Amino acid sequence: MIISSIVWNVNPEIFSLGSLAVRWYGLLFALGFVFGYIIIGKIFKLEKIPVKTLDTVTTYMVVGTVVGARLGHCLFYEPAYYLSNPIRILKIWEGGLASHGAAIGILIALWLFARKVKKPYVWILDRVVIVVALAGFFIRMGNLMNSEIYGIETSLPWGFIFVRWGETLPKHPTQIYEGLSYLIIFIILYMIYLKKQEQLRPGLIFGLFLTLLFSVRFLIEFIKEPQVGFEENMILNMGQLLSIPLILAGLVFLYNSQKGSLSK
Repeated sequence: MIISSIVWNVNPEIFSLGSLAVRWYGLLFALGFVFGYIIIGKIFKLEKIPVKTLDTVTTYMVVGTVVGARLGHCLFYEPAYYLSNPIRILKIWEGGLASHGAAIGILIALWLFARKVKKPYVWILDRVVIVVALAGFFIRMGNLMNSEIYGIETSLPWGFIFVRWGETLPKHPTQIYEGLSYLIIFIILYMIYLKKQEQLRPGLIFGLFLTLLFSVRFLIEFIKEPQVGFEENMILNMGQLLSIPLILAGLVFLYNSQKGSLSK
């Protein structure tokens, strides 16, 4: 039997108790931090960094990710609505998180963390972005369970019919494309760290992270459905426009890393 499409109608809620609902997205989002904590813990243990420092960077990361992702969605994708209804920015449970906003939030949080623990900013970035890529995988799987951020129509046999939103034709499961890409990027970065820990050039892992992850995001956006109305007539959508400066920043970090001009 040849599969012509996959009917996808998963309930985004795992279970509910009264008004409290436990959702797949929230569980997968939390798992990203749990596994990230474990892996960063292994990295810090290799470098004899105190556990207290691990707990501190985790706190900064959680706050930076959530605040950045929420503000990113509100200001990049629906600024008119949220600026006229600012109280709704706080209603994060209604949905609306942007990965580019999360990236900016993480960068700011880690800059503040680096100042607090008196470590070079690049040193922090090179280690933390390894698990950020892994968290990206879990978040995209959460998007899949929510039947959101999917692609345009496709005739490929693995196309998904997202029943929850009334779709009747198979669409590209772009959540899976992105999620698996981020998982591969995580494996690449982590292997580079483990193999070259002693000789690791400052900025190399961070530069690779920015270049690879946002290049993937830029390319996959071509087969995504527009997330908001104003994107429909754009040659490059908002996700792509926001990815370009991050890709260029990654290339700059890679170049300076090879020159050895970034501090350890």
